[in-house]
Parts: sequence; structure tokens; C-alpha cells
Amino acid sequence: MREQIHALIRAISPYDDLEKQTITDAVNWIESEVEIFRIEKPDVPPKHLVSYFVVVDPEAKKILLMDHIKACLWLPSGGHVEKGEHPKTTVEREIQEELNINADFISELPIFLTRTVTVGLTAGHTDVSFWYVVKGDSRQHITFDTSEFHGYRWFGYEEVLAADPAILDPQMHRFTKKLLQSGLV
Repeated sequence: MREQIHALIRAISPYDDLEKQTITDAVNWIESEVEIFRIEKPDVPPKHLVSYFVVVDPEAKKILLMDHIKACLWLPSGGHVEKGEHPKTTVEREIQEELNINADFISELPIFLTRTVTVGLTAGHTDVSFWYVVKGDSRQHITFDTSEFHGYRWFGYEEVLAADPAILDPQMHRFTKKLLQSGLV
């Protein structure tokens, strides 16, 4: 699985110098053979893999963000990659658990990679996050996991870019800019 994750990371075309540095760091991290999967909540090891799935309604030009209880931020849905699990499988599992929908991938591969020190109730560890893009419909009601989220909201692309960065995942503006330049939406 490490080799597959290594290949996924190397397949991501960096958006900017920060993502280029993140990719280089992640490649070195994977090659170091330290534990890359979270084996104990919330932070063992203190740096581990996550898969985000950004639900996008391309027709309405909106992104679904969740009001995350522990992070105290508006975030895309996602979850920790379980030991030996492929990050895409994490998306397929977590989207069912968190939103009760199926993953309709706009891109089979992640389009973005970030390294973020967590904030909120479980602050202080580092998530290395793959960002996948899945298709959604902003007109449909979503039954979400109330143990993880206070609620959800569909944000217009420009609304995300205009939002105060302090209320969003710290990488959300960069992701949205990359998504809009990608030609996927």
C-alpha cells in the first residue's frame, strides 16, 4: 500500500510552491518507513494520512462544507486513512458514514495534497491530506453524521474565496483556486 500511496502523491501536479514542498515532504515521509496511518485516536502517530472528499455541484457552482464539531471550522468531509487502506477507499467508506451518499468521483485521483497542523478540540497533530473531488447535488437534502458535524452548507465558489480564512480549513482557498483552474468543474 505504501507504494500505491507514494505513486498517488507523485501523480499530483503541484498548484504552487507550498504544494510542491508538501509533495516533497510527503514523498520523503513515505520513503522513511515510519508509521503513516493513524493507529490511535487522536494523534498516534502525530503525523498521519487523511482523505478529504470535496463534494461539488458543478452545475450550481457550489462546494459542500461541514461545520465540524472538533475542528470548530467549516471543512470538506473526510476521514483518517485506516492502516493498509487505499485513500480512495477511505473516501468511499467515509462518504457513506458521514453523509449517507455514494462517492461519484469527478476525478479518480486526488487533485491536491496538504499538510496541516490541526486546530480545535484535537489540536496539535499533523494531517497529510489527499483532496478528492466528488459530485453532489446542492438541491438534495443530506443526512449527515451529527456526532461529527453541527450542520452543512453549500458555498458558492466565489463565496468560499471571499470567506474569512479563519472559519475554513486553512487550505480551502488554495484548494478552491486549484479546483477552478483544473477544468474539472
